[in-house]
Amino acid sequence: MPIYEYRCKKCGREFELFQKITDVTVPSCKFCQGPVEKLISLSSFHLKGTGWYVTDYGGKKTSGSEGKPGQLQSESGSEKAADTNKDD
Repeated sequence: MPIYEYRCKKCGREFELFQKITDVTVPSCKFCQGPVEKLISLSSFHLKGTGWYVTDYGGKKTSGSEGKPGQLQSESGSEKAADTNKDD
C-alpha cells in the first residue's frame, strides 16, 4: 500500500498515511483539523530480477550467426555476394 505525505496549511506539520490508490485524499490535518495539501515526494523502488539491465537481453547472438546485430543471416550473405560482384 502506498505512503502519501500531507502538509497542513494551518500548523505546517507534515505527516504520512498509508492509503490505497482508490482512497479519497485526506481533507484535514490529523493534529489541528486544518486544511491539508498532498505533497509530491521522491519515491524509491528497487528493480529485482532479470531483464532490467542491457546485459540481460538483446544483442545475444545465437550459435552460427554472423554479421551485424539485428541483421538476418540471408541479408549478410546477399551483401557479401553483392560486394564481390562490385570488384569485377
